[in-house]
Amino acid sequence: MKPRQRVSRTAGLAIAALVFSSHFGFAQGPALPLPQPSPEASVTQTVGITKIAVNYHRPGVKNRKVWGGLVPFNTVWRAGANENTTISFSDSVKIEGKSLAPGVYGLHMIPNADEWTIIFNKNSTSWGSFFYNENEDVLRVKVKPVVAEQQEWLGYEFADLTDRSCIVALRWEKLKVPFKVEIDVPATVLSYIRNEHLRGLSGFFWQGFNDAAAYCMRSNVNLNEALTWADRSININRNFTNLLTKSRLLDKLGRGDEAKALHEQAMLMASETDINQLGYQYLNENKMKEAIETFKKNVKDYPKSWNVYDSLAEAYEKNGDKKLAIEYYSQALKLVLDETNKKRITQTIDKLKGM
Repeated sequence: MKPRQRVSRTAGLAIAALVFSSHFGFAQGPALPLPQPSPEASVTQTVGITKIAVNYHRPGVKNRKVWGGLVPFNTVWRAGANENTTISFSDSVKIEGKSLAPGVYGLHMIPNADEWTIIFNKNSTSWGSFFYNENEDVLRVKVKPVVAEQQEWLGYEFADLTDRSCIVALRWEKLKVPFKVEIDVPATVLSYIRNEHLRGLSGFFWQGFNDAAAYCMRSNVNLNEALTWADRSININRNFTNLLTKSRLLDKLGRGDEAKALHEQAMLMASETDINQLGYQYLNENKMKEAIETFKKNVKDYPKSWNVYDSLAEAYEKNGDKKLAIEYYSQALKLVLDETNKKRITQTIDKLKGM
């Protein structure tokens, strides 16, 4: 018979303490995750480079009277369920024309039959509106609710998106409550360029300065400072891309002769890929004449490349010249080797012939 194993006094006391504390709730494992009556949700949208996010919980109608009942009129409401509904902006914005700094805000609302107050409060961590303090409000705006299709679960959505604005709307029951968010995108991008982009790793390379200058050129903003960025890029590594950027900046600044001379220098340094990319830039800007002339140069300089004929054909197709598009697609088809592009070009020719 083996001797009975004994538990040390210290171990015995520890086990007893654990059993005791577990029994009375003093120590326990992670809480069991259970379905919530008002599930958590979030929606996000980027406008320009500005990120907007709404985090909230979604109550259901559940056959209840919502407006003026479950949600009283003329009373601050959490605009959702459970803890604070929050809205965040990565950059400065305007809400219904009023300025709001970047940050995370508690989002509250005061419903009424004909007009709602939307509240952005600097306290974003409280439980609902139970601890709401008006003195912590950063911004209030008035908006008009509109009738909408029935929606069982409360939700937020982004609508009417443009390159500089969007509408954020609460939807629940048969009501939609929209407010407009506007962003000064060029100012936001320029702030990022000056304070982050060119003060980080990008500030050591020609591409970083060229990207900054090219953005200003495309957006037609901040042209004089952009010219200094183009020069910085050229001083680091003179090449086709940054010479072309500076040329186009000079042209926008009304310095046509300088722009033309620099453009000619850039073209002397260009590869087939450089010219092709330039042609597509013109094509995307709907500058059809410039695009076609650029692609024609590539055909002249690289007559054995199937891709130059394909690109020129695409420009003619977009310009509505079906005959020349078919001609140059056919030239590309004679030279192309890979089956995927052969199939694509053949299908394009057949489509154009059938039109």
